[in-house]
Amino acid sequence: MKLLHAIESYQKYHSFNSKKNTIKNYDFLFTRFNNEFGKRDLESITPDEILSFLTRLTEGNSQTTKRNRYSSLKAFFNYIRNTIDFEIQNPCDTPILRKIFREKRPQQWKIIEKDLIDEIIFKTENPRNRIMLELMAKGGMRIGEVLKIRPIDVTDRKITLPDPKSGRESEIVYIPQKIADRLREYIQAKGIGPQMLIFPITYNAARIMVKKAGESAGVNLRPHDLRRHAATHASRFGTPIEIVSKVILRHVHLATTQRYLGKVTDVEAMRWIESLYA
Repeated sequence: MKLLHAIESYQKYHSFNSKKNTIKNYDFLFTRFNNEFGKRDLESITPDEILSFLTRLTEGNSQTTKRNRYSSLKAFFNYIRNTIDFEIQNPCDTPILRKIFREKRPQQWKIIEKDLIDEIIFKTENPRNRIMLELMAKGGMRIGEVLKIRPIDVTDRKITLPDPKSGRESEIVYIPQKIADRLREYIQAKGIGPQMLIFPITYNAARIMVKKAGESAGVNLRPHDLRRHAATHASRFGTPIEIVSKVILRHVHLATTQRYLGKVTDVEAMRWIESLYA
C-alpha cells in the first residue's frame, strides 16, 4: 500500500472523530510526511528514516512538541496495522525512538494553601481585581478566559466560553452563587454593555495585578497558581477526580488534571490524619 493512500484514509477517519485543533496538527505533520514519503510503500519506511524526518521537522521545538509528533506518527502506523494491514510493522515502535522522544517527567507544582488564597482575596480591595482572582481561584478559569468574558456570556452561575483553548465550540464554567452575585453587581455598577469586555485590561496588566495581590500576603503568585488551587481544593474536599477534570478544569485527559493537583504538604497530611482519628 502506498503511503499517500494510507494518509488519505487516516485523515478521513480523523475528520469525523477528532477536534479541529487535532485535525490541524495532523494536517501539518502528514502534509510534510506525505511530501517526503508519499509515493513509497508503507513497508519500505524504516525507523532510521522516521528518526531523520522527525529530527528535521522538530528542530528547535520543545521536547513536548517532539514527543507529540512522534506519538502522532506512531498512532498512524498503529491505525493502519489495526484496520488495513495486520502484517505491517510499526517503524516508530523501536527502543531508540521511544527513548529519544520520550516525555519528560511531569512537573509537580507547588500548591498554595487555601487559607493563604483566602487571605490574598480578602486583602484585595479593588472590586474588579477581587472578582478576577475569585474567578480563577474558585471557578478554575485561566487568566486569558477571564479577560475575554462579556455580560452576554454570563447566565446566573454559568459562564459560556466561546472558542476555548480545547478547540471545542464552547465550554461552560460554573461559579459559586456569591461570586455570580458580585459579578452581576459589578457589571451593573459599571454599566458594561452585553457585548463589552467585563475586564478590559491586557494580559500583562492582569499578571501584574495577580503578582501584587500575592505580595500582599508574602507569596510569589502567578495566575495559573489560582487555577491549580481551584482543582486541588476541590479534590481535597472530596470532589470526584472526573468532576475536577471535566467540570472545573475542563481537561480532555485525566492525566493532565493529576499534574495540577500537586503534592500533599506535611501540614496538610497531619491535618488529614488528625481529622481521621479525632
